[in-house]
Formats: sequence, structure tokens, C-alpha cells
Amino acid sequence: MTRLAAALAAPALLAALVAAGCSGGSASGGKPDLLPSSQGAAAQAAPIRSVRTALIARLERKHLMYRWVVCVANGRRYHGRPVVRCNVDFGDPHVQAYCSVLVDGRLRTHDDVPAIPCSHDDAGWSTSVAGS
Repeated sequence: MTRLAAALAAPALLAALVAAGCSGGSASGGKPDLLPSSQGAAAQAAPIRSVRTALIARLERKHLMYRWVVCVANGRRYHGRPVVRCNVDFGDPHVQAYCSVLVDGRLRTHDDVPAIPCSHDDAGWSTSVAGS
């Protein structure tokens, strides 16, 4: 993908994720929005919020500059725990995926534990976006 194509695709991807209800609060670590207010959605949102909060804290501890963090459950599991994929926009455009789980309250990403499944998935991609 060329830089121009990636630059044109990034806003459409962000719009699709926001429209799908996957984005959370501010990039400064504010509380993310909850998914639709039903019992099942709230239970699913808890690990997403926790992973997102822990990942933002890690990024900030490492003094990494980012624009936004969007997290979604991808339907995979690692040792019985739900895997959450977070896309982090580092700019220029450079969006990095982090597949993560919480183990005893500690964040573990696929960089820390390569066995955490993190191949391509279409989680969170349910909104069609028409581009010009």
C-alpha cells in the first residue's frame, strides 16, 4: 500500500471504528465509552476498558506519542481469557495493532507473549464506508 493510499484509508478506518462504537474516551486516558447498555455488552466491555486503560498507561510510561487508541474484542481466547485487539495510531500514518490479555491484572501483549493469537481479523469492521 502506498503512503498516499494509506493516508486516504486511515480516516475512513477511523470513521468506521467510531461508527461501530468501538472507540473510547480521550487519548489522555479518560474513561472510554461503554458499549450498548445491556448486561452482556457491559460484561464484554469490562476487559476491553481494562486492556485499553492498561495499554495507554504502558504507552505513557514509555513516553510514546500517539493520537488515539481503539480497542475491540476479536473473539479469540488465550488460556481462557478474551483477547482484545487495540489499534494505536502513532501518526504518519502508522497504526499498530496490539493483541492483549490481562493476566492477574497485568497487561500482556503479543509482543510480550508471542503465543497470544494476533493474526488478521475483521473484528469491529461492521460499518460500510464509501470513499471518493
